[in-house]
Amino acid sequence: MRDTYGSADVLEVREVATPTPAGREVLVQVLASSNDRGVWHLMTGRPYLMRPFTGMRAPKIHVVGRAFAGTVTAVGPDVTRFRPGDQVFGTSGKGAWAEYAVAPEKQVAPMPANVTAAQAASAPCSGVTALQAVRDSGRVRAGQRVLVIGAAGGVGSFAVLIAKAFGATVTGLCGPSKLDLVRSLGADDVIDYTQEEVDARGARYDVVIDTAGNRPLSLLRRALTPEGTLVLVGGEDAPGLLLHGYQRQWFAPLTSLFGRQKMRNVIGRENAADLTELGEMMSSGAVTPAIVHTYPLADAPEAMRYLAAGHPAGKVVITV
Repeated sequence: MRDTYGSADVLEVREVATPTPAGREVLVQVLASSNDRGVWHLMTGRPYLMRPFTGMRAPKIHVVGRAFAGTVTAVGPDVTRFRPGDQVFGTSGKGAWAEYAVAPEKQVAPMPANVTAAQAASAPCSGVTALQAVRDSGRVRAGQRVLVIGAAGGVGSFAVLIAKAFGATVTGLCGPSKLDLVRSLGADDVIDYTQEEVDARGARYDVVIDTAGNRPLSLLRRALTPEGTLVLVGGEDAPGLLLHGYQRQWFAPLTSLFGRQKMRNVIGRENAADLTELGEMMSSGAVTPAIVHTYPLADAPEAMRYLAAGHPAGKVVITV
């Protein structure tokens, strides 16, 4: 929990009352949660543009965390899809780094029997965002060539897995220490960004999915085919307190008006249908989340420090 915005130092473990589900909410005993940049944004209150929704001077929600997997223990009076005892995964807007979390029924899906709680908890935020980037914004089809920038990160690793599941030929761009991880995800080729820039091989990619956010649009467009699609996911490496790098998201679609290349933005919207689709992909073995670090709930601040120190490879999971 935390009472103020700030670094991981504001987080602390406390005893709080078990929440009560209302209306179409479910109460879940959490087995695992996960960490991602969205949680960091909520913890720090950055970019400032989000504060009218999360609290101007102090956070409205004191428990952090969003994605979870666990067991339903109670349901609100209007819930129709779940009952106590169901194994589920999804997202909560009221905090998931806790023993119990409440979540709207529309953001929860059944957890496949052959998927672990840690795997399921890693998927609702990063996995859903990647699915929407690949399927909806990129409209990736079998046989296309796809470049994933930031291929070792939370969203990027899922994007590699999902694009491969869709039948694409995938190239992953990452740092030298993460090349083996990206290869293990099934990437057909990997590029070390310290040795080669994205346009070094010419305009060859049908879809470029950029999860890093620190390259100019002009550079990214040079890697695309004349009718290719650029998908922008986040802006984590770009400066700015107000928009924190998301200014590219605001202006990129305008460039689509002046050429054949398409520029599309992705802001992940968690929903039960996409969670169910991801669950089926994980159950079939087509998508296996890359979990690289696991922390107990008491060490959640360390999990956040690890994330904040740089771009970790794969997903970071919190066990409860």
